[in-house]
Amino acid sequence: MLTRTFSGALTLAAALLLSAPTQAQKPIELTALDYIQIQQLVAKYARAIDTCSNNGYDYADLYTPDGVFLPIVNGKPAPGIQGRDKLAEVSGGGSKACKNVPWIDQGVHHIYVNHIITPTPEGATGTVDMMMIGLGGDPNKIENDGYYEDVYVKTAQGWRFKQRTHHAVLDAGQRPPAAGAAPNGKR
Repeated sequence: MLTRTFSGALTLAAALLLSAPTQAQKPIELTALDYIQIQQLVAKYARAIDTCSNNGYDYADLYTPDGVFLPIVNGKPAPGIQGRDKLAEVSGGGSKACKNVPWIDQGVHHIYVNHIITPTPEGATGTVDMMMIGLGGDPNKIENDGYYEDVYVKTAQGWRFKQRTHHAVLDAGQRPPAAGAAPNGKR
């Protein structure tokens, strides 16, 4: 009888343990240096895209080899850009050779503010607002161009973008017309 009771209790305990929800993986603990390095990654992104340095490859190298840039313009997703050569091209370089890059030709500079970094089990995620200064060649004009949602991972080369999603509100540097408005802003 004691064996049957013990066996039943053991079976019940095993069933409870197996049916208990597994705890989610704990986020890694980021150091102060990790936070600074992630902030520097975002700052390097602005500098690389503003200058088309190294023919766009400085921009591309801020991503992991399988990293992806996902543009969403006014709520409409565009195809993701992945791969070193394609990332260099999206920044104006690569086969485009940094020629006729609209934001560079206008003297636009990207500014990232309100950067929030959150540790995850794999690395970190972040959100950051994007401001653009110099649109239309006016060095005093500042516009908000949405925000980024980032996935960061630490590699042998340091912190990199695994994924960067840009929720843009401008289209080619122009504020889109309000619904029902004529393209020149008049009704």
